[in-house]
Amino acid sequence: MTEFVVACRLADVQLNGAVHVELNGTPIAVAHTAEGVFAIRDVCSHADVRLSEGEVDGCAIECWLHGSQFDLRTGSAMTLPAIAAVPVYEVRLSGEGDDTVVEVATTPIDVTSTTQAQ
Repeated sequence: MTEFVVACRLADVQLNGAVHVELNGTPIAVAHTAEGVFAIRDVCSHADVRLSEGEVDGCAIECWLHGSQFDLRTGSAMTLPAIAAVPVYEVRLSGEGDDTVVEVATTPIDVTSTTQAQ
């Protein structure tokens, strides 16, 4: 059974934006897009910088340092210079309105067999 922990309130994440959270010592970027809420490890696979400080465009997050983009659904590198994927985590929302919280799984998902539910 997948364990989830509260990451943040949904109201803390602007639409088309991301925030940095630490979950059990793991840096996570929680991103809010028109397609849903996503969680991705908050470290670029090319350079050791926070992805949450970059821009969110559709289902992609861009590293602010060198411009690599990562798919928020799969973690795969979409543009150079990054070539390695970044782990993604299952997300679930609980509550309503301003009380909605974002919960993130404590282990990465296997994107080859699971799609992230929104």
